Amino acid sequence: MQHRAAASIRKSFLRYFEQHGHTLVPSSSLVPSSDPTLLFTNAGMVQFKQVFLGHETRDYTRATSSQRCVRAGGKHNDLDQVGFTARHHTSFDMLGNFSFGDYFKEEAIFHALNVLTKEFDLPIDRLHVTVLDNDVEAIEWLVYTQWRKIAQLPDDKIHRLGPDDNFWAMGDTGPCGPCSEIFFDQGEAFSNYDDRYLELWNLVFMQHNRLGDGSLLPLPTPCVDTGMGLERMASVMQGVISNYHSDVFTPHLHAVAAALDVQNGHVSSRFQDAVADELRLNRFGTDVDIQIVRVLADHLRTAYALMEDGVFPSNVGRGYVLRRILRRAMRFAQQAGVSQPFLSRIPMFGEGERKGVVQLQAVVDNEERAFYAMLAQGTKAVDKLLHHPHTKSYLTGHDAFFLYETYGLSIDMTESIAASFQATVDTAGFDAVRQRHQEAIAATSSPLGL
Repeated sequence: MQHRAAASIRKSFLRYFEQHGHTLVPSSSLVPSSDPTLLFTNAGMVQFKQVFLGHETRDYTRATSSQRCVRAGGKHNDLDQVGFTARHHTSFDMLGNFSFGDYFKEEAIFHALNVLTKEFDLPIDRLHVTVLDNDVEAIEWLVYTQWRKIAQLPDDKIHRLGPDDNFWAMGDTGPCGPCSEIFFDQGEAFSNYDDRYLELWNLVFMQHNRLGDGSLLPLPTPCVDTGMGLERMASVMQGVISNYHSDVFTPHLHAVAAALDVQNGHVSSRFQDAVADELRLNRFGTDVDIQIVRVLADHLRTAYALMEDGVFPSNVGRGYVLRRILRRAMRFAQQAGVSQPFLSRIPMFGEGERKGVVQLQAVVDNEERAFYAMLAQGTKAVDKLLHHPHTKSYLTGHDAFFLYETYGLSIDMTESIAASFQATVDTAGFDAVRQRHQEAIAATSSPLGL
């Protein structure tokens, strides 16, 4: 297995499918067009949703793409795990191939096997696959037999799992179907990280359309939707312990660490040493310093990508999620001793010139200035709620919503400030109060609510 840079992996993947009759389709915006059910583009198939449903046709029946994705809100939300695990990110690149009524399960498996074992030279004896096994379909026999026929995998490397693991849907409604996931055995050295068997590729066989009541209708024609995380494949091809150790992230880690080491006018090598040790030893550490660097690298990468696609910080919808991402980065920066606007000075543009770099940095700077002003006011307000007229050890949902409405404190910020007073927050109560508030606004703004 040869060392491959992420850019080379992407190029080889797309070239293979182009050579096999697939049209190369550019990555779509992170803001889904004409799809109110999604906050962000969270998978490669999003731009093809109407094709899967039979509502739209293209001048091709096979496609391949490298799609930028964000998973920081809605059904797929990895925000709170970022920085603490080797694989979770708020954004990533998904490599995929798609068939719209052209080929189906057998050819999808054939192509996946060819790419992994011939293009990327992965040893076939280190591959494991999963197939759907549930009460309705008993076993996805076609998939099961094809993996034995084409890949000649023994039974102990074909794992039967239920629909929680092997039935994929992009959301609560829309195209869905059984899937077959491909895992790579990274070896005994990875056992201590609960990451020995790493999922590389998901082959989804789109057969159904899930309606709002949960019922499944057959799609007009069966389709194929596959997704491979570029960052994961890069970590495998580069023989490293995590996505953060791959060349996708290492430039960002170095940039963040260098900036942290000169923040507040104090020059040191604390964070650069933490990154250097992490990469040199090929370990996934749990030290606070390296977690801070990971969070800042991931969150700023995502924030700039969202702003490039027209999403800017606000208190509603996509803008609210972006604001939460930036403020989570700010809270982690605080743990590093940062007490003033700082994030906009971290260079995150190594992948090429971004559009309007200076303007985007100004947005981040303004968010930070507002954050520190809000933090000072919010801390005083939390102190008052917890200690006046009498002392208590928690904030109610109504308290948290008051802080959100009055000071702009997100629930994450409220929890963080409350924790500094050894207090907790009723987050479920906050969600309920906020939901009732939104429903009341919707009712009063609708003719039916007058």
